[in-house]
Amino acid sequence: MTPRKRVEIALKGGHSDCVPFTMYECMIPQCTAEREMRHRGLCIVNRVSVFKTSMPSVKITSQTSQENGHTLIRTFYETPKGTLSTLTEPAGFTTWRHELLFKSPADYKAILFMIENEVYEPAYDQVVRAQKDFGEDAIFRASIALEPLQAIISGDIMKMETFCAEWMDNRDEILKLYDATVENRRKIYPIVAQSPLMHANYGGNVVPEIIGLENFEKYYVQHYNEAAEIMHKHGKLIGCHFDANCKLLSKAIAGTALDYIEAFTPAPDTDMTLAEARQAWPNKVLWLNFPSSVHLRSDADVEKTAVDLLNQAENINGVIMGITEDMPPDRWQNSCRAIMNGLERHARNNPGVYAAA
Repeated sequence: MTPRKRVEIALKGGHSDCVPFTMYECMIPQCTAEREMRHRGLCIVNRVSVFKTSMPSVKITSQTSQENGHTLIRTFYETPKGTLSTLTEPAGFTTWRHELLFKSPADYKAILFMIENEVYEPAYDQVVRAQKDFGEDAIFRASIALEPLQAIISGDIMKMETFCAEWMDNRDEILKLYDATVENRRKIYPIVAQSPLMHANYGGNVVPEIIGLENFEKYYVQHYNEAAEIMHKHGKLIGCHFDANCKLLSKAIAGTALDYIEAFTPAPDTDMTLAEARQAWPNKVLWLNFPSSVHLRSDADVEKTAVDLLNQAENINGVIMGITEDMPPDRWQNSCRAIMNGLERHARNNPGVYAAA
C-alpha cells in the first residue's frame, strides 16, 4: 500500500496495515534518512494553494537591505486610502515578521481597502501537475486561508498583543475588517471545494487563552460549518490546525462539521491527552503532531511514546501520526526513525486491530 493511500484511508475514518506517518514538506530535507523513511511508508504533506490572490488596485513594491548580516525586506502597499508597509526577514523554513501592516488606528481604512480589493481565481493546473510528478509518496493539501478573525491576529495585519488592545479600544474597526474578510472567504470556499484535492485546512493556530470560548463560538464555529457544507457537497474533507491547548474549546470543536483535527498535539505538550481527544471528538479524524518535547528524549523513549499514544486511542480508525513543528536538527533523523519503529511495533503487537484492513 502506498503512503498516500494509507493517509487517504485514515482521512476517511478507516485504517490500513499501519498508522500513517506524515511530515510537512519543509521539515524533511532530501537525504539518506528521508529516502529510507519514505521507503518505509513516510508520506510527505505538500501544502499548496489552489487559487491565486491579487489586489488590482494596490501597488506593491519592495526594497531589500542588509543589516548586521541579516536580509530585510520592506514591502510597501500603496492604496487610495494610504500607504502601508511590512518588514520581514527570510529565515530558512520560515520568515521573521518584524513589522506588520497596522501601525496605528489611522491604518484601518487602508487595510480595509486592501481586504475589499482582493480577487481570487482558481489555480488548479499547477497543482495537478505537481501531484502527478511527485507520485504516491505525498499527499497534497489545499488551504482555505485563516479564519476571518484569525486572519487579523495571525496574518500580516497586526501582532497578537496589538489585537488584544485594539479589540478593547477599537472593536468596531476590527469588526469591519472581520466582516470584509468573511465575504472574501465565501468567494474562496467554492474554489477550494471544486479543486482536484480531496482535503483542505481552514485556518488554525487558535490560542484559547487569547480568543476565549465565547468569541470562538461566535466568530469561528459558523465559518467552519459554512465552509464544510460547501466542501461536503463536492465530496471533500475539511479540517483545522488545532495545535494549542484545546480543552476549553473541545466541546465547541466537537459541534463543528470539521472532518479532522490536524496538528493536535497531545500531552505532555498541551492540556489534553490523546485519550481525552478521542473521547471529546469520537467522530473526527485525529491527525496528530508528535509532541515536540519528546524529540529530546532517547530513541527508546520516543518509540515507546509512539506506541503509548496509539494505545491511548483505543482504536486506530482515523488516526494519523504527523510532524507539524520544527525538530531539533541533531535529533530529527533518529527521532523520526524511532516514531516509525513505534508505529510498526504497534501494528505487530495488535494484529487483530489491523486484521480487517
